Amino acid sequence: MAGIFQKEVGFGLHAQRVGAILPLKKELMQTLRYTPISADFYRRNRDRLAAALPPHSLVILHANDVYPTNADGTMPHHQNADLLYLTGIDQEESILLMEVGEKGEHTDTLLLRETNEKIVIWEGARLTKDEGAALSGVGDVRWTDDFPALLSKAMEKAQHVYLETDDHPRRFSEVQTRNERLNAPLREQYKGVDFCSLYPLLSSMRLVKSAEELVQLREACRITGEGFTAILPRIHPGMGEWEMEALLSEQYIRRRSRFFSFSPIIASGRDTCVLHYISNHKRCTDGDLVLFDVGAEYGGYAGDMSRTIPANGHYSPRQRAVYLAVLAVHRYAASIMRPGVLKNEYEKLVRIRMAEELVKLGLLSESEVAAQAADPLCVRKYYMHSVSHPLGLDVHDVCPSNPVFAEGQVWTVEPGIYIAEENLGVRIETDVLIHADHTEDLITTAPLEPEEVESLMRHSARKD
Repeated sequence: MAGIFQKEVGFGLHAQRVGAILPLKKELMQTLRYTPISADFYRRNRDRLAAALPPHSLVILHANDVYPTNADGTMPHHQNADLLYLTGIDQEESILLMEVGEKGEHTDTLLLRETNEKIVIWEGARLTKDEGAALSGVGDVRWTDDFPALLSKAMEKAQHVYLETDDHPRRFSEVQTRNERLNAPLREQYKGVDFCSLYPLLSSMRLVKSAEELVQLREACRITGEGFTAILPRIHPGMGEWEMEALLSEQYIRRRSRFFSFSPIIASGRDTCVLHYISNHKRCTDGDLVLFDVGAEYGGYAGDMSRTIPANGHYSPRQRAVYLAVLAVHRYAASIMRPGVLKNEYEKLVRIRMAEELVKLGLLSESEVAAQAADPLCVRKYYMHSVSHPLGLDVHDVCPSNPVFAEGQVWTVEPGIYIAEENLGVRIETDVLIHADHTEDLITTAPLEPEEVESLMRHSARKD
């Protein structure tokens, strides 16, 4: 067992250092694009998790891998969201151990990849122990070489072992995560131990956002909307979808986002009806709609926004009618997202409202809708997806099945109508924070009204 972990831990892939540096050292802050959350936030998260666990529990949580591409290439490191949530450490090969005693008391150990001369030359220095402690609030910080011995000792005392499992209902991947790979031999060696998943606990914890998280989310949303609005005057018929992507990427990076929070969707013409179109390879033509589904990442948190605009700056009568129908459903959905409402009931109410608009547009008949009055699933022909998903460290953030809306949660609101036979798709999406009696739109920097869109596009500063 020790040999397996010694081989895996601290291996040292060529990786990009991303993110979390200390605010207390000015020279280190200069390497950081975002303002980090304070260590108190991560301490509170670990305290909350420990309080929810039975005595004699052990938590083992690994960073995500740096995934290979081809030859000696690697993808940029994207941290395990749960590790980020509990430590603020945005560095590869990091490990958190939490030993939980009675009444929620816990002892935490953070293990970091040790810097050496070769790493400094090729990749840049990694966090020191002091930096890791100041960022995470964990007092006991060690190098990953100590992990096998620490793990062996901790397993001797543990009655319940909580491991990272990605149980998101939409996760379908044949690729093992680092947690899955390193935890598999652990399960084999310690067959008498009660192995449990962290997913149910952390998905509930992460659903309600703290004040510190809302600062990061507001900034991600500000950048998302502001960057999009900045490029509107430059869009015109004949422009490549990839050129729009390039303009948007520039705007996001200029505003200190590290990258898109997901692969950007910039679809024109018939591809506005393809829900996850990401090739962005065509030129838009006069009369096309262009659907943007994009988001900026800031400090590990995601923005997520959709807008649908006319390539030539003017909606046709049919395009405007469909746009206004989607906007009406969008506003209705935001108006009923209130604390105490079940997510599944909310989705059903939105489908009922969407059916009304599809009848007005001549896409569904009144008899079709009446036959399914309680829940008109016939809308699925033109509106195939759900209207909302939680947002946070992940774009499709984790949450319990069929959660109840509550204050402090952040959700998207994104209805759409897709008429493939007309090559016409419209989606309007914003991110909202739930308050006691209203939802707050977090993306106020991007236009919603069709007149606003047209006005911004008329004032074209440049035609590329």
